[in-house]
Amino acid sequence: MRDGVPHTGGRAQGAADGGESGRGSESGSGYGGRYGGGSEPRSGRRRGGYTWLPDQHGAWAMLAVPFLAGTLLAPRPGWAHAPLFAAWLLGYVAVFHAQQWLRLHARGLRSARRHGRPAVVFGAAFAAAALPLAVAHPWLAVAALPAAPFVAVNTYHALRGRERALVNGLAAVVPACGMLLVAQRLGGGATGAAWAPALACLLYFAGTVPYVKTMIRERNSRRHRRGSVVYHAAALVVAACLSPWLAPPFAAYLARAAALPGRGLRVPVVGAVELACSAALLLTLPLAF
Repeated sequence: MRDGVPHTGGRAQGAADGGESGRGSESGSGYGGRYGGGSEPRSGRRRGGYTWLPDQHGAWAMLAVPFLAGTLLAPRPGWAHAPLFAAWLLGYVAVFHAQQWLRLHARGLRSARRHGRPAVVFGAAFAAAALPLAVAHPWLAVAALPAAPFVAVNTYHALRGRERALVNGLAAVVPACGMLLVAQRLGGGATGAAWAPALACLLYFAGTVPYVKTMIRERNSRRHRRGSVVYHAAALVVAACLSPWLAPPFAAYLARAAALPGRGLRVPVVGAVELACSAALLLTLPLAF
């Protein structure tokens, strides 16, 4: 999914998915590149083969934090949140593999086959988890519709080989943060009360897109650094207006955007910092709202 949060996996899968010609790919799914440092999404490599799970660790934080925050903020969190969370994660993995299959198949690469079976299996698992929920809560099907344009943007960029584009990263962030609204409503919360915490999630996760670019692919670009710092300064102001509780974590996000680029931090360290930032946001949101 483009630059967002550091990826710690090996390069063997990327070389295979990049094409049999031996040239590395510029690939990546819209949801696959969180904490990926701009590298293409890959299924995790293990001894003796490849797993079916994308090893873009930051993507899981982006998927989990808004959903868990919405669950915590809901007046009546219940067991229905568990299958919904499962469907959400299964849908992400299915879309990841489907986009990778489309990207590679469009280029006539045999490595597309690696993503075909996982796309079908995870797609079927998603349907098995989502359909009972849609029957029990028909509004969930309607709530899923606004995500379609953003998934379409990610798919378009995957087909074009432009997964690292800024707009592609931002398009992936929006539906993930929107899951806070869904999770809170499922727990009996009012949608109006969920917009502020969803916006807080959007402010943070949208900021990781330009920030991680400054740490990895654009680490030598002063223009990207300035843009990242300006964004985080504006995000701090907006977050503090949403709730004073949000001022400390967003001040820390601004400080890391200003101080860490150019220090030569290794990718796993960048990822660990962002996972800590994500955890801080999750802990702060129930206090703020």
